[in-house]
Amino acid sequence: MNMRSISLLSSGLDSVAALAIAKEQGDIVLALTFDYGQRSAKYEIEYSEIICERYGIEHRVIGLDWLGSITNTSLVRSEMDMPQLSMDDISSTSPITEESAKNVWVPNRNGVMLNIAASFAESLDCGHVIAGFNGEESRTFPDNSEEFVYATDKCLSYSTRNSVRILAPLIELNKTDIVRQALDANAPLQWSWSCYQGGKRPCGVCESCVRRARAFMEVGVEDPLIRRLNDAK
Repeated sequence: MNMRSISLLSSGLDSVAALAIAKEQGDIVLALTFDYGQRSAKYEIEYSEIICERYGIEHRVIGLDWLGSITNTSLVRSEMDMPQLSMDDISSTSPITEESAKNVWVPNRNGVMLNIAASFAESLDCGHVIAGFNGEESRTFPDNSEEFVYATDKCLSYSTRNSVRILAPLIELNKTDIVRQALDANAPLQWSWSCYQGGKRPCGVCESCVRRARAFMEVGVEDPLIRRLNDAK
């Protein structure tokens, strides 16, 4: 099996964990970070660059201005209110989490990114594209699901000559288990940025921040990102 891989790296908890786990199994030759005008693009790019330097992985930023221009949700539109959730809100799939997902959706984002990454993978003779898709978020984001990975693999078997496949080591995991595995893999979580917002510190109330905070709380470990930011004061 060709274990040379391309990584989709947003610097979020999931993509950093997936990269760290996959790095133990094979060679990652390139990481791609996408800029489509999302609020947190500055930190995603900056932190991804640092992570790639630590692993000795080439890093490339791909601009998708057109994707941002057709996105009409709060993930991109700063004039729109970002949904705020509590830990009770994310305890199960509910109208609140469904509405939150709807309000940060980007049209076919993962489909676009995977296909671009697959082009790089084929060109560089890589067999896999690493993605941080996970079981917890697949409940409200269908493009995180096993079904999506299976369908994409089938499409790529036709659209790439070397039948590039998706490597999703977190596909069955919830956020708590992701944190555990990331810590075991010594992932540089102090340089992972999960917040949907673009402030100097995570907002703590967007869905992504709340899911991350709950995971670290359940593991019983202080979030390395928060510790680093506090130490830098």
